[in-house]
Amino acid sequence: MENSIEVKNLSKKYKDFELKNISFNVPKGSIVGFIGENGAGKTTTIKSILNIANFEEGTINVLGKNIKTNEKEIKENIGVVLDDSFLSEYLNAKQINSIMKSFYKNHNEEKYFEYIKRFKLPLNKLIKEYSSGMKMKLKIAAAISHNPKLLILDEPTSGLDPIIRNEILDIFRNYIEEDESRAIFISTHITSDLEHISDYIIFINNGEIIFNMETTELMEDYGIIKCNKEDFEKIDKKDYIRYRKEKYQYEILTADKRNIIKKYNISVIDKPSIEEIMLFLIKGEE
Repeated sequence: MENSIEVKNLSKKYKDFELKNISFNVPKGSIVGFIGENGAGKTTTIKSILNIANFEEGTINVLGKNIKTNEKEIKENIGVVLDDSFLSEYLNAKQINSIMKSFYKNHNEEKYFEYIKRFKLPLNKLIKEYSSGMKMKLKIAAAISHNPKLLILDEPTSGLDPIIRNEILDIFRNYIEEDESRAIFISTHITSDLEHISDYIIFINNGEIIFNMETTELMEDYGIIKCNKEDFEKIDKKDYIRYRKEKYQYEILTADKRNIIKKYNISVIDKPSIEEIMLFLIKGEE
C-alpha cells in the first residue's frame, strides 16, 4: 500500500513536553483522523510534517519525498488548514484568490469561486468582519482549490454549525472519491465527524501513539460493559483496558467485546463513541 505520509521514529523535545519516537502512515485513498486532548502532541506532529517545527530525530516523507529536502515541491501539492493559519484581516475573498494564484501553479480560480458561492461568503467584505465559521470556510476553499494530492487539516469544522459541517464532510468524502491517489490527514476535537468519514483513527496521548486502527475495527471491537461490583470483580484484568467506578455501577472498556460476551455470558454491551474510548483511555483506571 502506497502512503501519502510516512512518519518514522519522530521525536521532539520541549521544556515541558516530548514527542516520543512516534511512527505512523497515512495511506493513499484514505481519510485518517488524528485525535487526542489539548497538549497531547497533535499540533507538534502536524507542524513537523509541514517542516514548520524542527524535529530532532526521525524521518518524515510526504508524497514519497523527504519533507526536509523537498519542502517547496511537496507544498505545491498539499492543501493545509491550520487552526492558527494566517489570513490578513484587511483582505477580502477576491484578494485571497489573487494571492493563491501567485502561490500555487495549479490554483483553479473557477473552483475557488464555486466554493465561495457554495459557502455563501461575501466577495468584497474584509476578513476582519467575517465570523470564525466564515473564516474557516474561506480557509477550506483556499486549501482545496489547487487540486492538492494531500489535505492536512487542523480543526477544519471548528466553529461551524451542523449543516455546514456535514456539507464540508461531504466535500472531503468527494475529494477522495474523485481521485483515490489523494489522502486527508485530519486533526479534530469533534470526534463524531470522524465516525462518519475516517478510514483510520490515530490516538496520541502525552506524546505517544496509543492506538492506530481502522475506524470500522475500532467501532466493532471495542465495547462498554456496565455492571455491579460483584460482577466487576469476576472479570479478569486481562479482558479489559480501563474501568470507571460510578456512583451505582462500574463501567468497563474492552477491546474484544466478542470474547468478553462469550467468556462471561454478558448479554448487554454498549457500543462506545470514539470520544468515549478516548476519555476511558485518558481518565479511566487500569
